[in-house]
Amino acid sequence: MAHMCRLVTGSAASCAGWVGVIVATATNDWVQTCEYALATCIRMDELGTRGLWAECTISPALYHCQALSQMLSLPAYVQTSRALMICACLLGLPAMLLVLMSMPCVRLQNDNFAVKQLRARVGGVLFILMALCGIISTVWFPIGSHQEEHLMSFGFSLYAGWVGSGLCLLGGITILCCQGTDPGTPGRDNSFYYSRQRGTATPLDPPANHAKSARV
Repeated sequence: MAHMCRLVTGSAASCAGWVGVIVATATNDWVQTCEYALATCIRMDELGTRGLWAECTISPALYHCQALSQMLSLPAYVQTSRALMICACLLGLPAMLLVLMSMPCVRLQNDNFAVKQLRARVGGVLFILMALCGIISTVWFPIGSHQEEHLMSFGFSLYAGWVGSGLCLLGGITILCCQGTDPGTPGRDNSFYYSRQRGTATPLDPPANHAKSARV
C-alpha cells in the first residue's frame, strides 16, 4: 500500500509539473521590460513583456505582440531556451505513460513486478530530465534578457516554469524512491509454512513381506 501511495503521489506531482512546463512554454510573459523606472512605465503604459516566441507591449487600449520569427538573428539564450522547453514538453508524454503502466492496478500480458519497477524508474528519470531542462531554461532566459537590456521583473510564465520544474523534480525523485516488494514472494511469516510444505516427505508404501515377517 505504501508503494502504491508513493507512486501515485509522484505521478500526480509530475503531471502537475508537466502542465506548468507546458503553460510556461506556450505563454510569452517570461520577463517584463521597461526603458524607464517601473512606476513610470506603468503610468505611461509602456510596459513590455518578452517570451520564447514574441515580444508584447501592454497598454489599456492595446495589446500588441511581435513574433520572434527570425531564427538566425535570435540570441543564443532564446534559441537554447526554446529547444530545452520543447524537449521538456515532449518528454512528459512517454514519462507519464511509463509511470501509469507501472501501477500495480495495471496488468499487461507477460507482465511481472520486475518489469513494472523498471518502467517506473525509467519514467522517474525522464521526469528528472524534464525538470533539468526546465530549470536551465527558466534560469538562463532572465539572465540573458538582463544582459541584453534592462530587466524590471519576472513574469507569470517564468514562475509557472519554476513551479512546474520543481514539481517534476520532486515527482521524479519520489518515483525513483519507490522500492516495493513482489506480492508473489512469500514473506517471513509464511516462510516456515512454505518450508514445511516443501519439505514434507511422502510416506513410502509398506513392504510386501511385512505381513509374513509379522507372522513369523
